[in-house]
Amino acid sequence: MAGSASATVSGAGTPVAGPTGRDLFAEGLLEFLRPAVQQLDSHVHAVRESQVELREQIDNLATELCRINEDQKVALDLDPYVKKLLNARRRVVLVNNILQNAQERLRRLNHNVAKETARRRAMLDSGVYPPGSPSK
Repeated sequence: MAGSASATVSGAGTPVAGPTGRDLFAEGLLEFLRPAVQQLDSHVHAVRESQVELREQIDNLATELCRINEDQKVALDLDPYVKKLLNARRRVVLVNNILQNAQERLRRLNHNVAKETARRRAMLDSGVYPPGSPSK
């Protein structure tokens, strides 16, 4: 057959539209990518959790350094180290925000893929195709 549409004939002798090669390819590609998207999402979630823990540790260390600096009789200048820790904390927060935005986009993409897959499956099951579809 030259076209990518597969048509069969019903028991009554009328053509029944089947899924197009393009639809099958799109569905297969979506199913192929779904595990990778879900794995990436879980890794991003784990990184975000570790970043929150790191930020808490940096806060605790900065507080402890400030306390040590105040308790010392000998003037130790720990301020540069506290500033470095706070700068590192700021960067961790920035990376965490970037990861959060990326994870949200990934979640929306995964949701849209699932919605489109369900829509296409429903169309295939019902035999209803949009106007201009090559499988009519």
